[in-house]
Amino acid sequence: MYLSRVEIDTTNRRKTRDLTHLGAYHNWVEHSFPDEIHKGQRQRHLWRIDRLNGKNYLLLLSPTRPVLKDFERYGVAGTAVTKSYDAWLDQLEVGMVMRFRLTANPTHSIIDPEHPKGRVVPHVTIEQQKKWLEDRATRAGFELIRRSNVESDTIHKLAFDVVSHDWPVLHHHTENSVRMSRVTFEGLLRVKDVTALKRTLTMGIGRERAFGMGLMTVIPEA
Repeated sequence: MYLSRVEIDTTNRRKTRDLTHLGAYHNWVEHSFPDEIHKGQRQRHLWRIDRLNGKNYLLLLSPTRPVLKDFERYGVAGTAVTKSYDAWLDQLEVGMVMRFRLTANPTHSIIDPEHPKGRVVPHVTIEQQKKWLEDRATRAGFELIRRSNVESDTIHKLAFDVVSHDWPVLHHHTENSVRMSRVTFEGLLRVKDVTALKRTLTMGIGRERAFGMGLMTVIPEA
């Protein structure tokens, strides 16, 4: 696996006029792997948009290296970097405390007479969104660390939070553009199951992974 990053060139209007919806970013990611397109053998690519120190970055996790000149298509020239992710994954151990960042699409199914299998709708409150992640932690190979000396509400005892929530446009194919709930979590976790956590970090969490959702990254807590 390879983790790549490029600074998005937000000052170039010629470039940014194309990046008005998540489908455009998906297309950017896919065309960073021209051999896969040529062979008709697409692989799963996880990605997300990060904002750090006033700059926007496209972060990409992939089974193979992207072609950097294509990965820089909408990026600042010379900012694309890629590195092996496997060596980092092999360092994970049970009990390690990690700081994590996850951008996801927290949803749930509701009963709807017009949809026999139910209808998928987004969680809209912070409490619902945090509970969504709590419910997936064990299966994902980690536990969310609890703070000490905090208020009695159990939801807020966990050392993580929602740091952003927005509704980006998915596609511009119709007059009524479809929007998607995008939630970014940050906080602390403890590794409980290395195999499960590796699967989570490489396969993602939740729905709409092709459109910038589901990528979790971790770094050791200082």
